Amino acid sequence: MLERLAEFVDVAGFLAGERFAYESGALVVGSDPYGPRTFVWFHRDLADETVVPGTIHVVHRDARLVVIDKPAFLSTIPRGRHVVQSVVVRLRAELGLPELSPLHRLDRVTSGLVVLATERRWRGEYQSMFQRGEVEKTYRALAPLRPDLDLPVTVRNHLTSRRGHWQAEVTDDPANAESLIELETVLQHTGVYRLTPRTGKTHQLRMHMLGLGIPIIDDPVYPVVQDVALDDFTRPLQLLASEVTFTDPIDGELRRFESFRALPLQAEVAVAVAGGGGAAGGAGAAAVVAAAAGGTVGSA
Repeated sequence: MLERLAEFVDVAGFLAGERFAYESGALVVGSDPYGPRTFVWFHRDLADETVVPGTIHVVHRDARLVVIDKPAFLSTIPRGRHVVQSVVVRLRAELGLPELSPLHRLDRVTSGLVVLATERRWRGEYQSMFQRGEVEKTYRALAPLRPDLDLPVTVRNHLTSRRGHWQAEVTDDPANAESLIELETVLQHTGVYRLTPRTGKTHQLRMHMLGLGIPIIDDPVYPVVQDVALDDFTRPLQLLASEVTFTDPIDGELRRFESFRALPLQAEVAVAVAGGGGAAGGAGAAAVVAAAAGGTVGSA
């Protein structure tokens, strides 16, 4: 376990600096015996992060759910070089909800709706609802027009992602991805397309639009991976998670939410974040280690 953890932090230095603690608050000592299913907390130093421009709109909030409308370039969860600049870290602090967690994925470069559980106790039922495909999601995308393309069309194929590769791939295996593509509005030489995914594979909508010969405008990965700096927020991907509808698994209420944003998406202006200036970081972010066989490290 210590060998795996040493890939991420200076274990000896953290022990000497009393930076490991148990859930009780007691400090971890290097001579402590191994305890299965023990959680150990620590704070790691963070590199400075450029504040992602744009507002996180709170579309809805109640005792169980928070629905937000995020700007492009803001990660949903803390990972890699995006820790403080993530929906989870920012909103846990701003809303005073330390257990706030997302119920589904939304790419960093995609704008729009994300549904989150306010507390850990609510997460299971809602997350299972998403996994069972009981949530209707609607996206809108800005892309070129193709007069010869017969729409609406349902795209079905097999998408796969390989570790270390930016782009997903289409294979000849049985279909595991399905999307309904419709042309909704014409804006001069481009179209606003209504996209309804029936599955949730990585980059599914971007791949399906590319396969139809109408790649989404300002996509930094398709059809060609572009070298875009992490702090270049000038050209947001023209893909918006615009609507989400589901029947609440707890009280049976029909829920429907809409994004405040609309296409074409414009570059947004930086908004001051509580507790930070132009760059956020250095204060540390909590990380939890599951002290069990094959335990993993993740930022909280």
